[in-house]
Amino acid sequence: MSGKKPRIGLALGSGAARGLAHIPVLEVLEKENIAIDMIVGTSIGSLVGGVYAAGMPVKYMKEIAREIDWDFISDVTFPRKGLIKGDKLLAFLEIITQKKDIEDLKIPFSAIACDIEKGEHIILNKGSLARAIRASTSIPGIYVPFYHQGRLLVDGGVLDPVPVSTVRKMGADIVIAVDVGVKNVSYTANTIFDILFNTFDIIQRELENYRELQADIIIKPDLTGTNTFDLHNYEKYFTAGYEAIYNALPEIKEIIKERS
Repeated sequence: MSGKKPRIGLALGSGAARGLAHIPVLEVLEKENIAIDMIVGTSIGSLVGGVYAAGMPVKYMKEIAREIDWDFISDVTFPRKGLIKGDKLLAFLEIITQKKDIEDLKIPFSAIACDIEKGEHIILNKGSLARAIRASTSIPGIYVPFYHQGRLLVDGGVLDPVPVSTVRKMGADIVIAVDVGVKNVSYTANTIFDILFNTFDIIQRELENYRELQADIIIKPDLTGTNTFDLHNYEKYFTAGYEAIYNALPEIKEIIKERS
């Protein structure tokens, strides 16, 4: 034991509405005085992690999760590059991030996106927090790709659903990953949204088959039977998040103790 506090990094994964399960994880870690030194988020993980890094109290995050509706963040457009333009989402993000830049956040933060024209993994760690989140949450086929910092960007989950490696590169001694993806895809596909979200679930499942997460702790809330598009199912997401983090707490505390 060195007596020095290890730097703890959090990797928050993609999963659309299921990512509301990230919120209770943050709440319990805070309650247990487990300070997070850095956060990297993909897609919904970038939204939850970015807003938290900007200083929003968890209780307000939960209130927003209970009130938010797709109509509030969706502006349907002619489907040339996507079904939803994304201007309403960006306006919402600018409000909840208070138009902060990433460099000014309380907790070091990065968002993951994918350059859709070059197929490159993009780490967004400077400039507008709202615009970084907007890029990271651009689900292909649903949201129009977002032009940011000279690139046309889509959801980071295309390449990196749970961004553990980026947290390591930021200097974390202990990486806690939260995976809100669902591996057993068995949902009806009655609408274009169902088809697109099911496709995304399948892509993430297949990525996991070829990539082992090098995290110290992997938290996987049980979100079986939930729909990626259902924002109204927040209580089930919260319950799954609480159960998963409380189950992981003993191991988290043991690792912190061992490396201190």
